[in-house]
Amino acid sequence: MPDAVITEILKNRISAETSRGFILEGYPRTVTQARALEGIAKLDAVVNLSVPDDIIVARLSARLQCKACREIYNERTLRPKVSGKCDKCGGDLFRRVDDQPEVIRERLRVYKEASEPVVEFYSAKGILKNIRSDDANADPDKVVQQILQVIR
Repeated sequence: MPDAVITEILKNRISAETSRGFILEGYPRTVTQARALEGIAKLDAVVNLSVPDDIIVARLSARLQCKACREIYNERTLRPKVSGKCDKCGGDLFRRVDDQPEVIRERLRVYKEASEPVVEFYSAKGILKNIRSDDANADPDKVVQQILQVIR
């Protein structure tokens, strides 16, 4: 989707529903988008989750999805009650093609290439908060608590 379209959607959404603040995940992805966001809202903090590639590959390559209802599982951290079957609908679970280790590594390479300038942009502004997780089985609730702690 073109940046102008994304920016307009974001502008409408932020102006309509953010009296108590907002969290964006996965945006901005480019410095152009970051600059556009500056014209929409004042940011108090930008959180950069830093996780070693090996951990990302291990977690994503363990992801499973239900063919029927699309529910997500993980062989390491969120196992279904019955192996290969969805807890929600009983459908068969499968591994997506983009969750193969070599595909994940390429996705990470492309992501880093695009995100590094955005990280530098917010670091220069003094609002970047880095959170590192080296635990392949990190409890998501604990990571959320870390995030909340650094943005308060």
